[in-house]
Amino acid sequence: MKQIPNLFTLLNLFFGCCAIVYITQNGIAHTFDQDGEYFVTFPERLAMASLFIGLSAVVDFLDGFVARLFKASSEMGKQLDSLADAVSFGVAPGLILYQFLRLSFAQQPDGLDVSMAWLLPAFIFPCAAAWRLAKFNIDNTQQYGFKGVPTPAAGLLIASLPLIYFYGSQTAVNNLLVNHWVLYAIIAIVSYLMVSNLPLLALKFKDFSLKNNLPKIILLVVAVASALLLGWLAVPVVFILYIIVSLAFKNKTT
Repeated sequence: MKQIPNLFTLLNLFFGCCAIVYITQNGIAHTFDQDGEYFVTFPERLAMASLFIGLSAVVDFLDGFVARLFKASSEMGKQLDSLADAVSFGVAPGLILYQFLRLSFAQQPDGLDVSMAWLLPAFIFPCAAAWRLAKFNIDNTQQYGFKGVPTPAAGLLIASLPLIYFYGSQTAVNNLLVNHWVLYAIIAIVSYLMVSNLPLLALKFKDFSLKNNLPKIILLVVAVASALLLGWLAVPVVFILYIIVSLAFKNKTT
């Protein structure tokens, strides 16, 4: 019975590997619109990677719940969880960024021949994710507050980009997502937030009082409202609000 939580963790890793398959199988396509104008895109299957990263997040949550249920927490489970998270929320999102950078440069003449040097910054993200996970493993003070953005939260933010691109209706946002300077900024900012020591909320409840849970309630209300109004664009909106609320209520993060 004590291995059941570890099986959930391995399922996290399994879904992360599935996400990577969908990411790496997406080739860039050259097509023409109704007016005969040339444009470049990649298949909508990339959004399937986001689905599998989302499934990884679900089982990542459940493995901790199951471990507590069966009283089967172990040091091996802790290390295995970090290894799985590094793949599902580090490597897979890093490859999504890599594909978006490819698409960005493909919009330019001879863009498919761009030097690898312009694409490699995408892999700063998984490196930062691994650093964040290692730092978390040796720090026992992050129970009700985090130092830096948790790797799963950052990974889910990046996983939302294909969903926003394919299923959002904001043309201006889509144009930003295929601008390599915007992508470089996203990589730099989110990677920094992961490895930083910013005091951020852990979404766990010490009790059920309004006073102690006000920032979490604010986040929940805004998340629901944003999802209804903005669709997948709600993910980065809630991510940004999470940072702002955490800093505004930083005395609640410990």
